[in-house]
Amino acid sequence: MTGNDAAHDIRRLIPRFDHLKWKMAAAGIVIGLVSGLLVVVYRLGIEYGTDASRWIYARIRETPWLIAPWAVAAVAAALAIAWMVGKEPMAGGSGIPQTNGVVICGLKMRWQTILPVRFVGGLLGALFGLSLGREGPSIQIGASGAQCVSHRLRGHRREDMQEHYLVTAGAAAGLSAAFSAPLSGMMFALEGVHRSFSPAILMGATAASLTADFVSKYCFGLRPVLDFGDIGQLSLEEYVWLIPLGLVAGLVGSLMNRSLLGFQTLYGKLPAWSRPMIAIAIALPVGIWLPDVLGGGSNLIDTAEHARVGLGMLCLLFVAKMLFTSTSFGSGAPGGIFMPILAVGSLAGGICGEVLHRFGDLPSDAVAVFAVCVMTGTLAASVKTPITSILLAVEMSGTLTHMLPVAAVAFIALLVSDLLRTKPIYGELLERYVRAQGMQMAIASHVGSGIMELPLEMGAIADGKRVRDVRWPSGCLIIGLRRGESEIVPRGDTRLRAGDYLVVLFSGEEEREVRPAMRRLCDARLD
Repeated sequence: MTGNDAAHDIRRLIPRFDHLKWKMAAAGIVIGLVSGLLVVVYRLGIEYGTDASRWIYARIRETPWLIAPWAVAAVAAALAIAWMVGKEPMAGGSGIPQTNGVVICGLKMRWQTILPVRFVGGLLGALFGLSLGREGPSIQIGASGAQCVSHRLRGHRREDMQEHYLVTAGAAAGLSAAFSAPLSGMMFALEGVHRSFSPAILMGATAASLTADFVSKYCFGLRPVLDFGDIGQLSLEEYVWLIPLGLVAGLVGSLMNRSLLGFQTLYGKLPAWSRPMIAIAIALPVGIWLPDVLGGGSNLIDTAEHARVGLGMLCLLFVAKMLFTSTSFGSGAPGGIFMPILAVGSLAGGICGEVLHRFGDLPSDAVAVFAVCVMTGTLAASVKTPITSILLAVEMSGTLTHMLPVAAVAFIALLVSDLLRTKPIYGELLERYVRAQGMQMAIASHVGSGIMELPLEMGAIADGKRVRDVRWPSGCLIIGLRRGESEIVPRGDTRLRAGDYLVVLFSGEEEREVRPAMRRLCDARLD
């Protein structure tokens, strides 16, 4: 092959990649429909299961001898959960770390077994009132639905970067349908799952998220899951409280992470079959005496915002929710922590607001704003996704008027979390999952070949250098460069600039080494 022939082939690849974003958008609509329907069914099951658990524990409180049949059912359910998770470990716990592992680390995901375990295991956990959310599992269910669609559309061309883009779109659809918050779903898929903002990923995630939101709204109506309604605004004089609220949110988010990981470590010393049994046994006294703590916790967010209970009860619910979530999640039962983290944060904000209202001059209508701000900051501090957290609060409040205080608390909380050296909860959970399965983070890939797009950040190693002066990793070829609206075929003397998007052709055998090496060259250096 001559040099002209090679250049011609490269020029053909670039426009074909440019069309990829529109292919992703079209596929995203299909994924949004499929994943949206799956998540809607799962969401209905979890809601009915949680309501049933509260009804069951109310009957046990009135008729104590019902504990006997409950115990038999609890043992059977716990053993079933342990058996299913043992057969399909990818379906245990939250689902978000596993989805991250599929997209970033090349973990294998089998949608055929993940979906039934998620549905059955999640429903069993909800029937016994475990403090687990549906949002994390919904993300993995959406990703599994996307993988199913990818296998149907692409046939034998599986496990390449385009499938990873589709899985990211499915994750966006999952969170969008779970919260009825499409912008949050889209942003979390980019910020928390794929961690890249290329046009192809953005188009697929946006189309899937919006389509799934339509499916969700068609089934559940136009109100979001956590409809804050018309909450008041803080006066400029009250903005001084945003700093201590950010400190509180950062501390609560860090404490939540340590509690979740600590109880997971304790459970790890016990036989696998006994872990769900212990979690369900703890649910019995909680369900009898503190039924508000059961389930994901959307009811607690409403309680914290409107100060429906006294200060002492808010403190009790805060402690109970954190501990019960840790014991439920640490058992490995299928269920997430997204909603429980929000619930714990809102309770902390409600406590701060009530204290200042009773012993200071804070008006009562500001308590709801405090709850929303600390809830957002707690999620940002725990998950390390501040933009998603802010968008979620904005979408659920239905107004942009609270964006400034919410954003301020979120970033202060993120700073506190970083100062405390708190690692992102889902990153830690992914590392633990990989170690538990006896794998390594750099897993060999079976991808034949593919194309990926990486942004060049300011201050990166490759920033300002000519193409030929950069020591590119073996197994990859820089076939294109996007600069604004322009596409450039790079030559050896082409100088790279911050903001460029590099289009990289890679060999599947080298992909696991190419990706981290390229990120080291393209990501901003912190030193």
